[in-house]
Order: sequence, then structure tokens, then C-alpha cells
Amino acid sequence: MTDDDGVATMALPGLARALIAAGALSQQQAETLYARAQSHKTGFITELIDSALVSPSDLAHTMSVAFAAPLIDLDAIDPQRLPHHLLDPKTCQQYRIVPLARRGSRLSVATADPSDLQAAEKVKFETQLAVDWIIAEVDKLGKLVETYTASAGQVIEQIVGQTFDFEAEGIEMTPAEPADKVAAEVEDAPIVKFLQKMLLDAYTMRASDLHFEPYEHHYRVRMRIDGQLREIATPPVAIKDKLASRIKVISKLDIAEKRVPQDGRMKLKVGPDKVIDFRVSTLPTLFGEKVVIRILDPSSAQMGIDALGYEPDEKDKLLAAINRPYGMVLVTGPTGSGKTVSLYSCLNLLNQPGVNISTAEDPAEINLPGVNQVNVNEKAGLTFAAALRAFLRQDPDIIMVGEIRDLETADIAIKAAQTGHLVLSTLHTNDAPSTLTRLVNMGVAPFNIAASVNLITAQRLARRLCPKCKVPHHDLPRQVLLDAGFTEQDLEGDWQPYKPVGCSACHDGYKGRVGIYQVMPVSEAIQQLILRGASALEIAEQARREGVRTLRESGLRKVKMGITSLEEVLSATND
Repeated sequence: MTDDDGVATMALPGLARALIAAGALSQQQAETLYARAQSHKTGFITELIDSALVSPSDLAHTMSVAFAAPLIDLDAIDPQRLPHHLLDPKTCQQYRIVPLARRGSRLSVATADPSDLQAAEKVKFETQLAVDWIIAEVDKLGKLVETYTASAGQVIEQIVGQTFDFEAEGIEMTPAEPADKVAAEVEDAPIVKFLQKMLLDAYTMRASDLHFEPYEHHYRVRMRIDGQLREIATPPVAIKDKLASRIKVISKLDIAEKRVPQDGRMKLKVGPDKVIDFRVSTLPTLFGEKVVIRILDPSSAQMGIDALGYEPDEKDKLLAAINRPYGMVLVTGPTGSGKTVSLYSCLNLLNQPGVNISTAEDPAEINLPGVNQVNVNEKAGLTFAAALRAFLRQDPDIIMVGEIRDLETADIAIKAAQTGHLVLSTLHTNDAPSTLTRLVNMGVAPFNIAASVNLITAQRLARRLCPKCKVPHHDLPRQVLLDAGFTEQDLEGDWQPYKPVGCSACHDGYKGRVGIYQVMPVSEAIQQLILRGASALEIAEQARREGVRTLRESGLRKVKMGITSLEEVLSATND
């Protein structure tokens, strides 16, 4: 099918075609957004809202007119009065819909995309009712979906309380039990539904980790959202063994082995064309196995450098360094500071058909097509150093080492950087200047460091203020700002810091995180200091003379721009 100009439109989803017909989007904009959605493996509507070309309110009004469907303000809806048990919560999560009311053989359903025929067919199949779409704003709908599908704690209490007698089932399992018996036992519907519910909740709430923690008299489940752990459920302690076994079964771990830690992976389909990877780690504790699940979203590596929070001058320095044909780029910071996402964002830019890229990680967290990824296996003798040696025999152009932990790995990586390869890696240091002295303390010769390291970037993550509810922090004393690191000159001009409030669209006034960076190119002057055996303090002073901002200074710029709060920056850069 083509339009009047002969441009193919069949590939575009119904929502995009409706927006083009209504004049809300141009053909080119729609095709660009659809291509981006395909590339990022996200929905068209997600890319549309993220692009800010159409606001949620305008989108809802356009859809209401285009599809002759009524419009509803979800702020006026009481979630407790909605018809429950009509639709599977998984269906509501997957298609972002909520049933509003049933009248005879018809069901009114809130949606932001009335063109989704697959969702309509799914609802009709599950309920045997005809569907009447009610248009809602996509941001408000997302919050209502979370509320409607209930908390994981409520679900498990209902499911377990009604369908399960743990003592009668005999949940204590020993290594002597046959594996097939244990596997069959953990297929119980309550456990399966509870685990699936929490994995979907974790993904929907943009959590990075999910913790299942057994104690003597209680059991709790926590999520790490925007860097902070939050308790989301306290299920009955009796389910701890079955839940751990269920997780181990689908992660292909040894379910009979409870005495040693184990690591595995699993996948969950969260949409028609989106699959999320989960990294699973088990740990024997006094009262059972603690399980931590890391949510690995491949789309995080495809956000691009701009989305990470680099200032324009910092981004230019980083891009110049990674586009050099050889040398080393180091990313430093504590665990959980976003180093992996930064490295993969760089690799995503460098990942071209004519380039051979190899990575050694422990383990590989993000799958990137076109990149040869290797998992380090210390027990089998596949160390970072061994993987690096193998890479050098595989005609690489770019090498990424998950972490430089010892002199052997550092030596090989630096020699690779000196012999025509671009090497990317990470270290655990507080800031960029101390990274150079850390390499010297490891035993690397200063002249090798000076000749190979192109750039070092140190980073932290701070929570972003929610744009919907943040308010100016008028009562913040001037002296507090000065003590934090602002200069008198910084305080001039028409700007003010903001503080969190909290609303239905965020968590405690924050939504998402932003990077704080110290990007330090290794200039000739810094090379001379390295060769002289200068201290980290001397290197830091030279870097400041060259215009390199400290982590605190970069964070204060984010405060000045209203992106985050002063408290967040002080917490993230309190080294």
C-alpha cells in the first residue's frame, strides 16, 4: 500500500497512520520513530512520548477524535472500584490496558492505543466480551496499570492463602530427592504466578535488581529502584524454598545444591517483540538461599551518549578518544555507577560492519549483536588475561575488558593499546586522576601508562528530579550552597535549586537517574607528570588548569540546571 506520493505506509502501525492522517506527525517523523522503536525493541508509543513530538494529553485527544472513542481522565477513577479478575494482570501489563466497566456483553477498556488489534483480540479471547475502547493519557494509564494489577505482596497472600497448604505439601527438599520430583514440585501455579508477577513489576518499575531475602521468622522481597532498595512484599516464609527452587529451575541451576553459591540467567517475554534477560545469583544464608536477580535491559545500551547526561564538552572529549584508532579509554567509579552502560554506549557507536570488536566480562550483562562477547571463567582458567591473549590472536580492532584487576591484565591491555588496538576498560577508583596512580601502584611502568592511556572518565549516578512535581527550594541558605562548592559567581544570575516533592508519576520525587562525570583527557602535560611519578593531587591540579571539572563541580552543574537536587549530588560525590 502506498500514499498519494507513492510512499509505502504498510509497515507503520495503526497508531502512526492515525497520527499522520490527523496531521499530528509527518510521514518522515513517524517512520523515524518506528525505525527507532524497532531498533530499541520498544513500542512506537514509547518512542513517540520520549521524543516529545506529541504530549500524552495531545495524543489522547487526537486518538479520541481519530477513532471516535470517548476520552477519560484517569485521575477521577478509584482503582478499588474497577472490575477485578476479568483480565489476567499479565495481559494488562503487556498491552498497557485496564478494564473500566462491564455492561452486559460489552467491556469498556482504557487504552492509549485503540489501533492495537492484538490487544482487542486478547481481551475478547480472555473475557468472551466485546471491547469498547476508552482513550486515556498514556502516563496516567501506566500508573493505573501498576495499581490495578496490585502489589506482589497482595497477590501472593491471596494465591497462597487460598490454594496452598505448605505443610501438607511437604516443601522441605534435600539433595537426596530426585531432580524430576523437585522440578515438578516447584511448578505449582501459586509460585509460578508470584515470580512472574514480581519480574514484571520489577521491569515495569524500572528496577535494576530484585532481592529475595529469607530470615528466621520472615521473608522479604526488595527492589532497587533508582539506586535505592525498597521493600515491596513480605510473602509467607514457608514459600522460600519453593520460590528459590523455581528460580533455579528456569535459570538452569542445580536445584538440589543449596550449600554453595550459583550463577545463572533466564529470560522473560514482556511484549510481542521484547525479551528481557535476568542474571540470577544464589547465596546460602543461615535461614535459606538468598536470590538476587539483576534485570538486564539491552535497550539501555542503545540510549546513546546524549541520554547518559554528558555535558557537550565532556561528550566531545569522549567521542574524540573512542574514535582514535588505538590507545586506552578507562571508565572508573564504584559498583553500580553505570560504567557498563557507558562502555556499551561507546561500543554501540563503534559497532560497524568493518570493525572487529571483542569483549571479556564477568559476566556479559548486555547482549550486543555484532560484538564477540566472552564470559570470564576463573575455574576453567579463562581469566581476563587469558581472554585478552586470545583476542590478540583474533585480529581485533577494539577490545573491551570488563575490569582491570591485576598487573597481568593491565600489562596485556596496555600493550594491546600500544600496538594498534583501541582498548576500553574499567577500574574501581574514586576519580580520574587517582586512576593513573592506581595503575602505577599495580606495577605498570609509568612510561607505558603515559604512552597508552588516552582518556579517563570517572562517574557517579544521581537520581533525577521528577519534572512533574519538583518545586524551587527557596529556603536553602546561601551558605549551604557555598559550602557545597558553588562560587559567588555561580550564585549570580536567574536560577534556583529544586527539591523533590513526590507524586503519582514518581518515587519520592525522583524518576530515573542521570550520570555525573569527570572526563579527563591525558594531555602532554599530564603525561610529563606521570613520567615524573607525580601524585594524584598534582595530576588533579594540572587537570583543573586544563578545564577538567571535578565530580562535585559536574554535579553542581546538574543542580543549577534543575536536573537533580543538591542532596543527591552531595550524596553521590561524597568521596
